[in-house]
Amino acid sequence: MTFIGVGYLGATYAICYAELGYEVLAVDVDPKRVEDLSRGEMPFHEPGLDELLKRNLAAGRLRFTTSYQEAADFGDVHFICVGTPQRLDGMGADLRYVESAVVPLAQNLTRKALIVGKSTVPVGTAEWVERLVEKHADPELGIEVAWSPEFLQEGYAADDVMRPNRIVWAAKTEWATAMLHAAHKGVFDLASTEDREVPVVATDFATAELVKVAANAFLATKISFINAMAEVCEVAGGDVTHLARALGFDPRIGNRFLQSGVGFGGGCLPKDIRAFQARAQELGAGEALRFLHEVDLINLRRRAKVVQLSAELLGRRPGPAGPDLSGARIAVLGATFKSNTDDVRDSPALAVAGMLAEAGADVRVYDPQGAENARKVHPELAYEKSLAEAVTEAELVCVLTDWAEFRNADPVSLGALAGQRKIIDGKNCLDAATWTAAGWTYRGLGRPAVG
Repeated sequence: MTFIGVGYLGATYAICYAELGYEVLAVDVDPKRVEDLSRGEMPFHEPGLDELLKRNLAAGRLRFTTSYQEAADFGDVHFICVGTPQRLDGMGADLRYVESAVVPLAQNLTRKALIVGKSTVPVGTAEWVERLVEKHADPELGIEVAWSPEFLQEGYAADDVMRPNRIVWAAKTEWATAMLHAAHKGVFDLASTEDREVPVVATDFATAELVKVAANAFLATKISFINAMAEVCEVAGGDVTHLARALGFDPRIGNRFLQSGVGFGGGCLPKDIRAFQARAQELGAGEALRFLHEVDLINLRRRAKVVQLSAELLGRRPGPAGPDLSGARIAVLGATFKSNTDDVRDSPALAVAGMLAEAGADVRVYDPQGAENARKVHPELAYEKSLAEAVTEAELVCVLTDWAEFRNADPVSLGALAGQRKIIDGKNCLDAATWTAAGWTYRGLGRPAVG
């Protein structure tokens, strides 16, 4: 099999499927990325993938190339794993990378094969891909298209590929279904050895395309709901962490993703809910997803709340253009959108760091993995090499990514380094009592002031 596109999605799948025993060829138009991966160098941080990459390169099960001709000659099943970013001129998804992957592949195919979409796309894309294949492939070959969305969580991606909680696929013929089953046999065999079952939902194109965006929309809504409750708690004097705990005991709701904080980010949720709204509008069902606009707004308000809290803790009055933090030294702990990744795409932590700097603060950022990527987005910020360096002389510390290093930090030793013992817990991941006992003034989002 081949995986077209070796960004986060394609590289992860290619490496993990080689680990499952398949012969894998991964394709990308970026020669440097192909060269790096071929040498065993990961272009991004994902726990466990470095070792799997090196092992499967050495075993000969995994190769990388820039040649669509080589991919067409090699593969029986071709997975499309390219990015679908938000369009520059609107909220919809940009499908140019899907087209640029499908067309040269179809043009080079010389035998019957299955093209499987994995990228997150607007509903209706699979049929459009079918038309591209009909236009550019030899019709006598009988090339077929199927769709099977991915459900990767950054930081847990290897397990999500090899031990998925479900597989969704859509195919139009028995042959295509049989090929999809063969392409997932390694997953099923591993589950059998571990005495697990992997549910399979076989459905139509439209439903398969909707599953991923619907899941992301639901997740974003749940996160923004608890952050909306945090806004209410802030004015009513409640504690959103206690509220979330009480809600989580309700089996109809559950406790996962009910942790309030600075909001969601990354390369999926923000752009996917916007693209979902745009596509629904095109289909005449825009009213059904109007609530996602408010979900988005709630999420963005949490970032501004951190800046507002910073001004309050530092005793700064709002100026004509918002809080004036001129000269204040602020340590921002975290640049990635979540822990266990180096991904800074639409990161709330990095966005807040930029907003604090725009307000005049001297911002010092520390992140265990994401500093280099963050520097490309916000080169004007100062990046420190350690937690201690970032906190030294800081008048305020903002914890904006829940890395274990931050959760487990010693408030006493950090207090000896800081200029002032004031902290904003933007992920509600710290023990407030422990930090206040060490002399810190603690503020968590949606929680009463302590200390």
